[in-house]
Amino acid sequence: VLTNSPEETDFARALALEVFGREGVLESVSPMNASEDFAFMLRERPGSYFLLGNGEKGEKGGCMVHNPGYDFNDDIITTGATLFARLVEKHCR
Repeated sequence: VLTNSPEETDFARALALEVFGREGVLESVSPMNASEDFAFMLRERPGSYFLLGNGEKGEKGGCMVHNPGYDFNDDIITTGATLFARLVEKHCR
């Protein structure tokens, strides 16, 4: 079972809100039944598993991975890189 650390999740949420604003962060997502190996990492170290939006239904990237219709939205590369760089930068301060 994948269980996020509350402290690391709050850290990531606050930074995402700082970077993308309230309109760019979706917080009310229902739990999913999925297999995710990251759960094993979270047993050893605190962390937070979160999703980076890839597109809306019917648009490029608008479906989940492991789906034959999946098409990675190259336009989100900068968005994802910005978020992860800021997470590392703020964590290292």
